[in-house]
Amino acid sequence: MSESLVRLGWTPERDIEFEPHREEGLVPARVAVEHRSAYVLYGEHGELRAELAGRLRHAEIWPAVGDWVGVREPGTIAALLPRRTVFSRKEPWLAAKEQVLAANADTVFVTTALTAVDFKPRRLERYLATAWESGAQPVIVLTKPDLCDDVGAALLEVEAIAFGVPVHPVNGLTGEGVAALGPYLDGNRTVALLGSSGVGKSTIVNHLAGEVVMPTAEIAEDGRGRHTTRHRELLPLPGGGLVLDTPGLRELQLWDVSQGLEQTFEDVAALAAACRFGDCSHESEPGCAVREALRGGSLPRERFDSWRKLQRELGRLERRLDARARSEHAQQIRREARQRRRTQRPPRRRAG
Repeated sequence: MSESLVRLGWTPERDIEFEPHREEGLVPARVAVEHRSAYVLYGEHGELRAELAGRLRHAEIWPAVGDWVGVREPGTIAALLPRRTVFSRKEPWLAAKEQVLAANADTVFVTTALTAVDFKPRRLERYLATAWESGAQPVIVLTKPDLCDDVGAALLEVEAIAFGVPVHPVNGLTGEGVAALGPYLDGNRTVALLGSSGVGKSTIVNHLAGEVVMPTAEIAEDGRGRHTTRHRELLPLPGGGLVLDTPGLRELQLWDVSQGLEQTFEDVAALAAACRFGDCSHESEPGCAVREALRGGSLPRERFDSWRKLQRELGRLERRLDARARSEHAQQIRREARQRRRTQRPPRRRAG
């Protein structure tokens, strides 16, 4: 295997998987930047630009940053390799459409700042549910500890909702805590950074790279960070490994995170499984372990309410997807009926 591809995360399994595409004359590359109609790729011989083949565009197969693709030289993406992990959200303002934020990341740094404006445990739960569902390993990175009056209390609050998830406080000003993030990049692995605008993701990238590779901005007087990253980008680091930096997210609407929701709220799920009735609504049924935990204080009301809120959001999405599937099926039936009528229509007789 090519050493340059290995540094991009290429593996022997990928090499075997790519063999049918290689026989068709394609070469492997990884998506570094995604534009509206073109892509910047990293390949065996460096950076190249490519456009999506019309066949993939017609089938609405859209590569995302981090994807491995097959390229027909000089610059046409002709194949998309299966994704090992995928971090998705529901596109804002659209009824039911998936937006892929990062593909093939081994680890997701869920990043939040320890400021009054940014530190919201309920938001962290939303990110964790999506991170678990992606298939990547979630890690919580807490930035700007110098702006927090009680870092220890904040850590305890995060650990209470992030079961089994590593938590790392990192000071972007001094670099303290960054060394603990380095092992996640070992073995040419890929780390995606996700979080709200201005929490310091680009500063972390610069510390990991050992040089300024991403622009940063001074924080505002109220402690808010300023938005600097404009697009998703995959960056190979000089010391090995890759980071996938993303613009700050104003909102993260859920997309098919049923398994991730259960992992994030495994304490609530365990209580629900102990209820007397399998379909317990946790409202008034006898033998409800969830209500008992709420009364006893072992389950905080805020965490239970967050679980219910995310469940309702996921239920609404599933209903929209069902309605969309039914609508698309009906449209397909109508198209096929029109086609049959056209092919079965008798030819017109010529006058005279």
